[in-house]
Amino acid sequence: MTSSSAASRKALSKIACNRLQKELVEWQVNPPAGFKHKVTDNLQRWVIEVNGAPGTLYANEIYQLQVDFPENYPMEAPQVIFLHPAPLHPHIYSNGHICLDILYDSWSPAMTVSSICISILSMLSSSTVKQRPEDNDRYVKNCKNGRSPKETRWWFHDDKV
Repeated sequence: MTSSSAASRKALSKIACNRLQKELVEWQVNPPAGFKHKVTDNLQRWVIEVNGAPGTLYANEIYQLQVDFPENYPMEAPQVIFLHPAPLHPHIYSNGHICLDILYDSWSPAMTVSSICISILSMLSSSTVKQRPEDNDRYVKNCKNGRSPKETRWWFHDDKV
């Protein structure tokens, strides 16, 4: 969420709070390899450090994900974006928006922050080129004024990258 929408978002439901506290404890006990949760006092927004996997185009590179949880998480997917600078990847826009079906149409309440992170690392690791999506400039221009990636009608057509 952008700073303007972050101020207007609703507080987490009791179910969402309980679920996130459970996920946070699990993360502390068994964090996914290549990720580090940056501790804050805000349960509704997590910042996660992503380390590129060894042997990939992103080896030894470090990025940050921002995960914003909606009021009714896990029934609704969190908003997940890369903070600047976002990695060069055919499914990651320069504004940090990520074209990954599990963040939108294929979301399931059974998914967790850990499973999202593993999916994102897998997407990065499988890439054979470092480049922006072909429509990056047009998409980013249309996302001015803090439009959420969850407002985008994504077209998931390329599962090779």
